[in-house]
Amino acid sequence: MSESVVFSQLRRKFIDENDTAPAQAQQVVYYSLAIGHHLGIIDCLETALSCPWQDYLAWIATLPEGSEARRKMEGVPRYGEIVIDHSHLALLANAFNRAQAQQTAQQQAWSATLLSLLHDIYQESAIYLMVRRLRD
Repeated sequence: MSESVVFSQLRRKFIDENDTAPAQAQQVVYYSLAIGHHLGIIDCLETALSCPWQDYLAWIATLPEGSEARRKMEGVPRYGEIVIDHSHLALLANAFNRAQAQQTAQQQAWSATLLSLLHDIYQESAIYLMVRRLRD
C-alpha cells in the first residue's frame, strides 16, 4: 500500500443545474458563492501538488518545531486532511520561505509550489487548498 499527500486547489465553483435559482434570486446565488455556503454549489478541486507520505513528513519537519505553521501542517497526519485558506497565508508563507534554506532540492521545489499556491489565494481569497492523506 502506498501513501501520499495531495494538495488540491479550488479551481472553480458551479451551481448544480438541478438546483438553479430563479432570476430574481441570482443575488442570493452570488452571495452564496462569495461566502462559500454550499446550497447547490459544487467546488471543483484539482490536484496542484502531490508528494509521498514519508517525504511529506520529512518536508514539514523542516518547519520550526512547536511553530504554528508546523502544527497546521501536522494536521494531515493527525486528522487525515486540512484546509488552507486566506487566514493561513502569512503563517505558512513565512515559515516555508524561511525553511527553504535547510531543505533538499525536492523539498525546495514543493515549498516553491506551495508558495505559488498561497499567492493564488492572496490574489483571490475565495480560493483554498484541501490537503489530504491518500492511501492506495
